[in-house]
Amino acid sequence: METIKLKTNINCGGCISKVTPFLDKLEGIDTWEVDTNDPDKILTIKSNGASEEDVKTTLQKIGFKGEHVNSY
Repeated sequence: METIKLKTNINCGGCISKVTPFLDKLEGIDTWEVDTNDPDKILTIKSNGASEEDVKTTLQKIGFKGEHVNSY
């Protein structure tokens, strides 16, 4: 299992509710969460097959951004 961390613009409960159905449907994601208290709004995904690019593409389709976090 791989951990993917992305800096996002998902910054509130409304944003989380918007991305939830899309991330929940994305094959290869076991769990995910967004730390909205972190200034970088870090999205942490436990992946079992989904790639970082899969997640970024899904976020872009619904109006959100995801940037790679080098080390966290």
